[in-house]
Amino acid sequence: MIVGAISDIGLRREDNQDSMFASLEKEFPLFIVADGMGGHKAGDIASNMAVDGIIKNLKKNEGKLNSEESIKLLIKEAIEDINDKIYLRSFEVPEYSGMGTTITLAYVYKSKIFIGHVGDSRAYLINNNKIRQLTEDHTLVNELIKNGSITPEEAVSHPQRNMITRALGTSCFVDMDIYTIEHERDDVLLLCSDGLTNMIDEDTILKVINYNKDRDMNMICNSLVTLAKENGGRDNITVIGIKFDDEVLK
Repeated sequence: MIVGAISDIGLRREDNQDSMFASLEKEFPLFIVADGMGGHKAGDIASNMAVDGIIKNLKKNEGKLNSEESIKLLIKEAIEDINDKIYLRSFEVPEYSGMGTTITLAYVYKSKIFIGHVGDSRAYLINNNKIRQLTEDHTLVNELIKNGSITPEEAVSHPQRNMITRALGTSCFVDMDIYTIEHERDDVLLLCSDGLTNMIDEDTILKVINYNKDRDMNMICNSLVTLAKENGGRDNITVIGIKFDDEVLK
């Protein structure tokens, strides 16, 4: 795997409330993007807690990450555990009240990608000159699109387009999505916060990756962040790119 990662404050924010993790260990291929929310610094605390907690939890159980069922179960347990910790922490410190975070993580095992997801950060798979969103946005506008109240075009400028319907740490119960995706050689997996996808569309993401497909993944991630900032950079921008350059183990 060839890995690239970048997190940028953007042009409008006073601090970066995104957190990320991109493993460089071949035996522990874990990748995480978290986009924090809350008052001053609270979002930063929530996203950092989420990333650190999931790393520690899965690292502790690394020896059990050896089958489809066990990986899905351990991802679920890790997300539930850190949800409890963030939720309790929000009551302990008044400034942290109501804090929460999105979480989109990917763990790679043989030919499969296991994704745990809460919120509106995203995972994409790019292959065969196509880009496919793997995750579903847990947002009000996505619910409105699904029930036919608005069109995808109307969602772009909807006044409540940033309202998320699920988050980590805002309730004692967390409702998550877990996906299992097959990958092939030369596929690219992209994880990102909405600071990227609110600024550039999927066709542009695909063009950047295809144009730079033989270059370093860090260069691709930097190019995407640069474009998002050129288009306004209204939010923090986090991007992780993974290219599967080896023969895929079945």
